[in-house]
Amino acid sequence: MAAVFLVTLYEYSPLFYITVVFVCFLVTSGLVLGWFGLGVPVILRNSEEIESSSRVLKKRMRQVKNPFGLEIPHPATASVTKGITLTPDCLEDCILTCYWGCSVQKLHEALQKHVYCFRIKTPQALEDALYSEYLYRQQYFIKKNDKEEKYCQLPEDAQVVDFGPVPRSRYPLIALLTLADEEDREIYDIISMVAVIHIPDESYRLSCRILYQYLLLAQGQYHDLKQLFMSANSIAPSPSDESPGERSTDRSLLEKAGLAEDEPEVHEENSKDCVVCQNGAVNWVLLPCRHACLCDGCIRYFQQCPMCRQFVQESFPLCSKKEQDEDDSTHI
Repeated sequence: MAAVFLVTLYEYSPLFYITVVFVCFLVTSGLVLGWFGLGVPVILRNSEEIESSSRVLKKRMRQVKNPFGLEIPHPATASVTKGITLTPDCLEDCILTCYWGCSVQKLHEALQKHVYCFRIKTPQALEDALYSEYLYRQQYFIKKNDKEEKYCQLPEDAQVVDFGPVPRSRYPLIALLTLADEEDREIYDIISMVAVIHIPDESYRLSCRILYQYLLLAQGQYHDLKQLFMSANSIAPSPSDESPGERSTDRSLLEKAGLAEDEPEVHEENSKDCVVCQNGAVNWVLLPCRHACLCDGCIRYFQQCPMCRQFVQESFPLCSKKEQDEDDSTHI
């Protein structure tokens, strides 16, 4: 009898093995569904699903008009003893107020008060928030679209030749731009601009520059302006005018003061074309690295910045498709 059973099992062994495998599959499937339910994790996906699901988020932007502009026309000649020349460029009548030797702590407390307590719409509002923690104040009335240079200097009787070693408790110069007319403050979202300016002195010879610029909004927010890293002929300022020795010295001083940022990689070609396809116009800014290097066609293919390889968290366009088409038609 046993011999007959073994012969039968041998003749039908393929069917037996298939039945055993099928039963094992059913048991395993039942266990998996009982544990995870219908939400079984997917391990393998095709490339199209990966591209669509991991596309870089587009940052929601709100366009506002900034009525304030401020430049330093001659940074090489600026110093604490000789003074500094500023060139405002405003869309409306404004008031330029310069505070020499302003307290670092009181300035940042004033910015927080703009958010929580009161709005800094006028120079008097900032002075109240600073509690007069500055050495000297100068004020100028700026006409609409007037780009005349304004000269600011400490008086001789102040006898200030430097602001002490780093880290400092006072900023050399704070420039405040506010709208002169009450009606203009109701029109613009941006009601004032605060620029923190470094001026070289005997103890700290870093070249003159704007360290920070804060835009203060009527709703109570304030934003720190950040420079975009663009190609060589872009409108963004570039340190290429300085010699390599000056750039290295300035960077070491900035690092010492804790103000240095990562230097951007400068695109070698003198163009605003996309660094990937070399055909489309650069239109997208990648965050948080702030490189503007991709066109509308290439932005969807990159999860890392092609310039610095940093992972991209968000991105936003410099101009909309409509603005691009209008610009192209104007050039034609």
